[in-house]
Amino acid sequence: MHYLNLIQNTLDYIDFHILEKITVEELAKIAGFSTYHFYKVFNSFVGMPVMEYITRRKLQYALYDLSNGKKVLDIALTYGFETHAGFTKAFKKSFGYPPSFYRIHAPIGPLKKVDLKKLKENKTGGIIMEPKIIQRDSFKIVGYEFKTTLRNNAHSRDIPAFWDQCNIEGKEAKLYETQFPPRHGEYGICVNTNMETDEFSYILGVEVLSFDHAMIDMYTLDVPAATYAVFTTPSVEDHDFVDSIQGTWNYILEEWFPNSGYEIDDTKLDFEFYDERCHPWEYSKFSMEIYVPIQKVESTYS
Repeated sequence: MHYLNLIQNTLDYIDFHILEKITVEELAKIAGFSTYHFYKVFNSFVGMPVMEYITRRKLQYALYDLSNGKKVLDIALTYGFETHAGFTKAFKKSFGYPPSFYRIHAPIGPLKKVDLKKLKENKTGGIIMEPKIIQRDSFKIVGYEFKTTLRNNAHSRDIPAFWDQCNIEGKEAKLYETQFPPRHGEYGICVNTNMETDEFSYILGVEVLSFDHAMIDMYTLDVPAATYAVFTTPSVEDHDFVDSIQGTWNYILEEWFPNSGYEIDDTKLDFEFYDERCHPWEYSKFSMEIYVPIQKVESTYS
């Protein structure tokens, strides 16, 4: 049996026994590997250590229990956390906010099975976990504009080329030298979309406190306050990075939204954020974040 199928069997086992104590040894036995070999193979296919995955999977199940109004302490004990505080700390680390916040913002509907084969087809390189839901104030961006089109999928080729061009011409470095961003990280934002022609502008920029230092060839943009679902792409090798980003977008639009109870808030701006995790001199594998503005789907029932 192919390794992918063997690891899939262990993922299914974890879901089926999510309320029980699960060990690496028993999962390795199910897969037919030594414990050490299973640990390495699991990490390769899933993109994180096996015990971290089990903890995060338990928290995903807990997330849905929260949306159904169960008490935090009861949920914590159900999923094997000894204290309310321990559960809250793990939950906040995984989702960015404490459990009380997610009583309002938790996705609805049953937790879907992790399908490794589908993730492989999407070229995401690993498991995409539930997003963090955050509320972010408005902020300012200064950057460079590039005009492209959705037709013939041109943007999927043009935008990576634009990034390369900016690096070659030193534009990215110029942004840091002249704009003094409060934190390191580059934003990729699509604006001015024309629904009739499929043309739009792509902005590569950095966050700024004001537009005072923006130069004449730079683009300025106010990003409005919004509630975001923040997805982190799985860590992949450099040559798979672009495919991983596109695969994560596919997951967001085809898998997450239909089952989340949310819809895109198209009065706001979605964007991609690239920080130190994209630096080859710091990391052997790359990942980034996708911020999608969301709002609750309004019920059609009165």
